[in-house]
Amino acid sequence: MCIECYISESRITPLLNPIYCLKNHTQYICGNCGRCICIEYDPKNNLQRWNFPFKSLEFAKMYLRVADYITKKSCGIYEIQNQNRKSIYKIFPDQNDLEIYLKKHKDKACENKNPVFKSKKYIEYPKTQVKKLNPNEIQKYISERKIYE
Repeated sequence: MCIECYISESRITPLLNPIYCLKNHTQYICGNCGRCICIEYDPKNNLQRWNFPFKSLEFAKMYLRVADYITKKSCGIYEIQNQNRKSIYKIFPDQNDLEIYLKKHKDKACENKNPVFKSKKYIEYPKTQVKKLNPNEIQKYISERKIYE
């Protein structure tokens, strides 16, 4: 597992429409393994990718480092259940943000109110980059990605 971005597969992201995302969105580039993580802000939904609900803990972990980087602290992934006990995973900077979310969404619950995954502390990594990739970088990343599929 990468010490910076918490994932073993260094070319697994972007998950959805990878070429479009790499061409059009700003990427957080892990300074240790080089994994690209979408850091783009979505003004339509007033959200960043890490704010979205995830279907699994594994998917949420892929975007946790971006949340840590933006908030400059160790965020946590929380398991949230709806009324049917179906789980989603959401990233919150702290327990207070979780509580605010739960108050706004009365149909949701978080049983123990502790993160199911969180890094021990926030660390800045010197080789990290945040930028839009150029065509050569996109091509190289996509070609390396195929090795992992």
